Amino acid sequence: MKQVLAILGLAVLGCLAVGAAASADAFTVFGGRWVVEHASDWSVEEGVLRLKVPAEPPAGQPRRPTRIALLDSKPYRKVTIEGELKRNARSLILVYAWQDDAHYNYAHLSTDAAAKQVVHNGMFHIFGGERVRISTLDGPPSFAGETPEWTPVRLVFDGDTGRCSVTVAGQSNPSLEAVDLSLRWGRVGLGSFNETGDFRNIRVTGETREPGPFGRR
Repeated sequence: MKQVLAILGLAVLGCLAVGAAASADAFTVFGGRWVVEHASDWSVEEGVLRLKVPAEPPAGQPRRPTRIALLDSKPYRKVTIEGELKRNARSLILVYAWQDDAHYNYAHLSTDAAAKQVVHNGMFHIFGGERVRISTLDGPPSFAGETPEWTPVRLVFDGDTGRCSVTVAGQSNPSLEAVDLSLRWGRVGLGSFNETGDFRNIRVTGETREPGPFGRR
């Protein structure tokens, strides 16, 4: 009997440990719960969400972002993300229309102009494979200057039309405008392709809906 109780005790402790690990992979900030893959890669300090550890996509896997903090919410059919970003190197991303790890869109904000580096500073689409650019190469870099500083950004997505655009410091940019009719709803997120940075004063507003099949309204 004592042996049975000991085994049950270990099982309960194991479940508690798993539950603690699972709950640790999320942060409450900006009035919501943000889910991350590895909590040790992120921190929240004085209301700032910090991505501290960069990561390349796993070898042999499609090249697409993996460091993303997803807002734990229903999918949005229309959404606006507002806030301030500060890069530590060259770039950060805003994720929208996220349906799962292999189906989402993102805006890549960079110190590079798109014409200089075609996989930077633009709108990108993931649909089961590698990232694909879906915006023009026209337009300036999103982040100017050699010294990183807090920069206001605003992303607006309308799943009814498929249109998404981003303004940086109040300025629009052709590189940051796109229409995608395959992902018309989804969750939103913050992160980077393979670098680090900070996010503060993030505000997410919009209209939610229930999830549905991929590629369908």
